[in-house]
This record gives sequence, structure tokens and C-alpha cells, in this order.
Amino acid sequence: MVLITEDLVRRRAEHNNCEILSLEEVSLHQQDIEKIEHIDKWCRDLKILYLQNNLIPRIENVYRLKKLEYLNLALNNIELIENLEGCESLQKLDLTVNFVGRLSSVESLKHNLHLQELFLVGNPCTEFEGYRQYVVASLPQLKYLDGKEIGRSERIRARQGLDEVRRRIRQQEQDYLRKRAGEKEEAQREGGEEQRGPKRESRSSAKAKNPGFDGRWYTDINNTIPVPEENKEIQGREEKEKTSCLSSEDQEREFWEKPCAYTPESRLEAHRHLGEKKKAKERKTVKTPKAPRTLITPHGRVMNVNEPKLDFKLTEDGDNNTIVLDLEVYRHMDTSLMDVDVQPTYARVTVKGKIFQLVLPAEVRPDSSTAKRSQITGHLVLTMPKVLKGNSRQRLEVDPSKHSGVDLANIVPRENKSGEQTTFYDNFVDDPDVPPLM
Repeated sequence: MVLITEDLVRRRAEHNNCEILSLEEVSLHQQDIEKIEHIDKWCRDLKILYLQNNLIPRIENVYRLKKLEYLNLALNNIELIENLEGCESLQKLDLTVNFVGRLSSVESLKHNLHLQELFLVGNPCTEFEGYRQYVVASLPQLKYLDGKEIGRSERIRARQGLDEVRRRIRQQEQDYLRKRAGEKEEAQREGGEEQRGPKRESRSSAKAKNPGFDGRWYTDINNTIPVPEENKEIQGREEKEKTSCLSSEDQEREFWEKPCAYTPESRLEAHRHLGEKKKAKERKTVKTPKAPRTLITPHGRVMNVNEPKLDFKLTEDGDNNTIVLDLEVYRHMDTSLMDVDVQPTYARVTVKGKIFQLVLPAEVRPDSSTAKRSQITGHLVLTMPKVLKGNSRQRLEVDPSKHSGVDLANIVPRENKSGEQTTFYDNFVDDPDVPPLM
């Protein structure tokens, strides 16, 4: 049973910033609601209320909606017009395709002085003789009935002979109510049989269906030979096979082709059948969790992955010795939804939880790489400098004035104190303790 909850109303109040106290219009159609409740307490300022195509059996809990102007209850299970006296501002009431059989209940709308439009198309009461004349005469404030304008002459004719029309309407109501009581009893009886399940066969008939040893059937209880347990198991398997032969499609066809009266009970039964079918389909289509995608194999091999299915261009800039990756991400996507990770051999970009990974043709320097977003196209551009190898090594430049190493170019003859040039051999002193070099 689906109920009207605060969360449901707030989700339907997005146009009002999810505020329900000041809500003036709300649509709760096709929600399988079975009871009207809480609306008159939470939304006192409501002017338009859509409740069509639900399973509501009666009109209730709307008397506090003093500002309500339009109430749509089409395609429900309503059988009586009631509890609308408190809706002082009601101008339009739609009860199309319901089960209103008591036409006299429209007289309860006399207190709704501002009511101008009423729709009762598709209800059993519209088949009564004198239906339109009775409604027009009972509700003088109406301007439209079932979408057709009520003229002045029609209103005058409707008042003539009203007593006789009212008497015929009462008689047709009684006939309909007796018919409706029979439909309710039949629905209760069928529902009880379904709950009890198939009838059990009597002991005598069960024994009569057991075959004898010669393959013939015996109806005399005293002459019936008991069937061995093995034969019973075989018969049970055969019965199961017969029932399993009836496919789900055949069962579905049998359910919808079975003749039945259009009543609130049959409508509820169809709704439950659809609900069970939907649940069974959901159980069958349970999504199995996907295995995590392999980005790097156990052997260390990096895989190319494009989960977001984005177009890209990978180029090498020889002049600047860089690799440029142009990833065509969505133009209006927020940059906070992206994450970039550059490694020496591959680049990885996460876009809204989906991974894009590409192996690079050469080794790059992640610390010098840059990521920029185009303001025109929205593309993400990664610029990754290559690592220099071989004879192209980079050397640090040192100030020659701060050079502290041995400079072989400065080994030249120097002058002594007297101004004469000397060499290394002139200052050589022979030490007698040191043996000569051989």
C-alpha cells in the first residue's frame, strides 16, 4: 500500500524549492496511492491538486483545503462524492472514469458555491436515464458538465419534471447497488478460493483414480489396489512436468483474456498482478557487480583504458621536446569533476569516476608536466616534457669566477723575486734520503 509521505510531497515540490507549507500546486498522479491523507495539514495554501490514475477508493481528508480551486481524481476507484463541503473555493472537479453509482451524491456539491465545471464521464451513473437533467437541476451553479456548456434554456427544462426524474434516478440507483453488492460477494468468494488454494479431492475419488495392476480403473473402493510408493513418485513428477509446460506467457495471456466485470476489485487485481510481474522481473534482472577494471597487470604492464569514451589526440612536439595529449572532455563539465595523474610512462585522467588511461610513447617528467583547460572548447590539454637521454644530457652552468678546481691552462713559467722566469725544474731540490727513480 503506497501512502502519501512528506518525502514524496517534497520531491514533487521542486518548483517551490521543496517547501510544502507555501505550496500551491502539486502533482501526485500515477503513484499507486490508496488513501488521501496529510495533504490538508501540510499544504494549507494548495490551489491545484492532481491525484489522477491512482487507487483511491474514497474522497477524504481535504476539508481543510479552503483555497483549493481544482481537484483532479480521474482514473481512481471512487464510488461516492463526499467530504468536499469544506473546499470553499473549489471551481473544477474531475471524476472521469471512476465508479460513482450513487448519482444522488452530487447534491453534496450544493455547498460549493464557486463550482463551475464537473466531469463524470466514464462513471456508471452517466448511463442512468435522466442523468444530465438531474445534475443540471441539482447544481444550479454549474456552467459546464462533462465539458459541455449548460445553457439557460437547458437549465429551465431541467427544472421541469424534476420530481419524476429524481424518482427514476433513485430506482436506478437501487438496481445498481444490488448489482454492485453481487459483484463484491463474487470478488470476495474468488479471493477466498485463491487464498485456500485448489480444492482437495475426496478420499473416495482419489482412490478411484488409482489404476489397477492390469491398467484399468476401478470405481469400487473395496476393489481398489493401493499404488506403490514408486508409482506415486512417478505420477508426481509427471504432474509437475505438465504444470511446467504452461509457460509464463500462457499464464499471462490467460490472466488478461479471462472475462471479468470492470469493478474496483478487478482494477486492484490487475494492479497487483502488474506489481508482482514487475518485482519478478526486477529479481531476474539483478545487476551483478562488475569486476574492477585492470589498469596495470600483475606483470607491470600498463593498459590503455577509455571508460568515458572520449576522443583524444596524442602528438609529439619536436621543437619543445614534449608530448601533448588533447582530451576532448565535455565543454560544460565542471573541472572539479576531473582528476589528472601523470606518471613517467602513462597518463591517467578520471572524468566523473570513469578512468581514461593512455600509455605514452616515451618517458616524461611528471614534475614538469602541465594540465590546462581550453575556455573555448573545454578540452583538457596535458603538456609533458620528455626525459633527455644519451649525449643530450643537461649540464649545470657554473660561474667561471668562482671556479676552484685545478686549471691546467695556468701552468706557465712564473717570475721569481728578482724578475727572472723560473720553471718547475729550477725550484727542484734533490733530497739525498730519497733514492733515485730507476
